[in-house]
Amino acid sequence: MGETTGVSPLDVLLERLSALHPKRIDLSLGRMERLLAALGNPEARLPPVVHIAGTNGKGSTLAYMRAALEAGGKRVHAYTSPHLVRFNERIRLAGQLVSDAALMDALERTLRTNDDAEITFFEVTTAAAFLLFSEHPADVMLLEVGLGGRLDATNVVAAPIASVITPISIDHVEFLGETVEAIAGEKAGIIKPHVPVIVGEQPDAALAVIERAAARRRAPLYARGQHWHVQAEAGRLVYSDEDGLLDLPRPRLMGPHQIDNAGLAVATLRAVPALRVPQAAIEAGIRGAEWPARLQRLPTGALVELAPADVEVWLDGGHNASGGRALAHALAELEERYSRPLVLICGMLANKDCAGFLAPFGGLAREVVCVPVPAEHAGMAPADLATVATALGFSASVATGVGAALSALSTYPVTPPPRVLICGSLYLAGAVLAENGTLPV
Repeated sequence: MGETTGVSPLDVLLERLSALHPKRIDLSLGRMERLLAALGNPEARLPPVVHIAGTNGKGSTLAYMRAALEAGGKRVHAYTSPHLVRFNERIRLAGQLVSDAALMDALERTLRTNDDAEITFFEVTTAAAFLLFSEHPADVMLLEVGLGGRLDATNVVAAPIASVITPISIDHVEFLGETVEAIAGEKAGIIKPHVPVIVGEQPDAALAVIERAAARRRAPLYARGQHWHVQAEAGRLVYSDEDGLLDLPRPRLMGPHQIDNAGLAVATLRAVPALRVPQAAIEAGIRGAEWPARLQRLPTGALVELAPADVEVWLDGGHNASGGRALAHALAELEERYSRPLVLICGMLANKDCAGFLAPFGGLAREVVCVPVPAEHAGMAPADLATVATALGFSASVATGVGAALSALSTYPVTPPPRVLICGSLYLAGAVLAENGTLPV
C-alpha cells in the first residue's frame, strides 16, 4: 500500500468532528448514550463482544485473540485506538480494515444524527464504529477501551461475553487518578454482572480492587497466578489452567511481555465457551499475530535508508514506566543473543513520566537522542527531554527529527553498528511508519 498525499475528504470530515467538543477527552457516558439512542442503539445489535481494558498490552492481547479466532474460522470485528497512520486502522470489519467510503458514510450519518450537539471526537467516532459493526455480520467483536473503562465511550455495551483486564500501571493520572488502586477502579468499571472477567498479571493492590469489583457483580474471575499460568520454557510458551496444559510456540511478537499478553489471550479463549477454537488455531494465532509499532523491526524504508549500513532499527510506541521496563527487558534479551550498542531515539508527550520510562534503560543504552513528537500533539521539548535523560546518567543529545537522528549515526564511533530503538510515543511511532512508507494493513 503506497502512501497518499494531500488532504482527503475523510481527513476533512475527521477534522470537523474534532471541533464538536472543546476538550479532546471528557470522560462521560451521557453524550454517548444520547447519540446511540438517536441512532437506534446499534450497540445492542453487535456480535458477541469481548471488552478489553488495561494500561499495557491491550492491542497485543487483542491481536493474539483475533489471529487465533480467525485461524479457527471465525469472522472477527475489531475496534482499537489510537491509530498509527490512518484512522481506518481503528475499525476492522470481519477481518478487513474499513474502506474510506464505508467509513465516510457511517461518520456522516452519525454526524447528521448528532445535529451539532457537544460530543468528543472519540465518542462520535465510536458511535459511528458501532453503527458499522452492527450492520456487518461477524461471529465475535473484540472491543478495546479507549481510556480507563468506567466512563469510556465503549462501556455502553451492556452484556459482553467476556471482560478482559490487561496489566495495570500508572498512566493518564489526570483522568484516572494517581494511584494504582484508583486506576484499577476505573479499569474494573467494565466488569458486568455475571460476565466472566479474565485478568492478566497485576500489582497486588490492583488485583484486590478487581477482585472486589468482580465479587460485587458476581462475575466469575480468572486471574493469572490463581486460575491460569503461563511461562516461557525451552523456547516455547507453556500455558496451563484447570482444563490442562498447552505447549505452544513462542509468540512472533518480540519481548518477554508478549508471553504474558499471549497467555491472557489464551486464557480468554478457554474461559468462554463461545470463543473456543482448536489448539491448532491457538498455535497459529500466537505464531502469526502482528501488531505494528510493538517492537517492530524496520529492515527497509525511506527513513531506515538514512541510517548507515547495517544499523538495526526497531520501533515501539511504549510511553509509560511499565512500558519502559518491558522494552528494556526485551532489548536486554536481544543484547544477550547478539550484542550491539543501543541508541534510543525518543520523543514523548509532555504529560508522561519521562524519567520513569527512560530509567529502566540505564546500563543498557549508550545514548538517548531526543526528538520532537509531531506538532499537533503536546510533545515535550527535545531539550527538556534531554535534560531528564542527562539527569539519569545517559549521554543525551537533540535532533530535529528521527531522520536527522538516524543520519547522524554515520559519525557514531562504534563497532558493530548500533541497534536503534525509536520509542516514547505512539504518535511518534505513527509518524515514523508513515515517513518510512511501512503503513499498517
